[in-house]
Amino acid sequence: MNGLKRRRLRGKASLISEESSLNTSVLENILAEGLTKQFNTFTAVDNISFKVEEGEVFGLLGPNGAGKTTTIRMLASLISPSEGSAFVGGYDITREPLKVREIVGVLTENPSLYERLTAYENLWFFAEAYGVSDPRERDGRIRGLLEFFDLWERRRDKVGTFSRGMKQKLAIARALVHRPPIIFLDEPTAGLDPESAKEIRDLINRLSKQEKCTILLCTHRLEDAEKLCNRVMIISRGRRIAVGTLEELAHLVGKPSLQIALRNIDQKIIDSLKALGQVREVKVDTQASRLTLSLLDESATPEIVREIVYAGGMVLSVNFVYPSLEEVYLKLVKEGSA
Repeated sequence: MNGLKRRRLRGKASLISEESSLNTSVLENILAEGLTKQFNTFTAVDNISFKVEEGEVFGLLGPNGAGKTTTIRMLASLISPSEGSAFVGGYDITREPLKVREIVGVLTENPSLYERLTAYENLWFFAEAYGVSDPRERDGRIRGLLEFFDLWERRRDKVGTFSRGMKQKLAIARALVHRPPIIFLDEPTAGLDPESAKEIRDLINRLSKQEKCTILLCTHRLEDAEKLCNRVMIISRGRRIAVGTLEELAHLVGKPSLQIALRNIDQKIIDSLKALGQVREVKVDTQASRLTLSLLDESATPEIVREIVYAGGMVLSVNFVYPSLEEVYLKLVKEGSA
């Protein structure tokens, strides 16, 4: 089916990918083609197509109201698309919604937990709801999750006493209780202080590397996308603007700049560089003793270094610097909204 690969879930000590009674042979990819969702006359998601590879952390990056949450809700078979199609784990989200729900774990933007229950009781309840009824299997799974998220020592405490960061960790654990190979995380660091947000990012990184699960991450926070995602799709007003690795996206908005650190900078060096036909612009940081050059052709780098040496400069380092994700994002969203 569209080149997606089928493999058997396996693993002994895994939180997620060990053999499960729910589904022992699934496709751990996401494929969306022309996905569209309309609410009356409003188009929330407009003809979006993309593919998420097995084991990848794929980011949906866009401003609030861009259609990220609606996309996740369609892929999780919580709402039906108006047009288009999608396969999650090899299952059709429209024709096989129950199968899709069995193999995905979903963290919603505003997760609901039972605050009068303890952390352990919350996971026990949702494990039962997902059909994890064997006591030994269920208890081992709950303990493994609470230990992974550093909540084991608070397992008997009522969730109403937890901080927002702790509740978010428990909500992610809840999404994993049935060992889904595919995870949807909607704004996992929203509303958290910087320390708690970093802790959640670190846990997601561990989760991805340790468990080899496929993660679809919705966020409007550039830091989340930059530090967590293998690839990013930027969306705005329900439309796909661009998709690729951070480096590929950077290439869409311009060539990299050449950054050269020197022992010292004098006007002779600057004048020599400005006289070269391959240099469009020279930016000087005297405090850091660094030059940033915009080039017409990257292949001119050796010639530029030679020119600096001939002008009496001592070169300490030479690097290409790509536009930041913030620069890329702002430019692409602005162009896509025009």
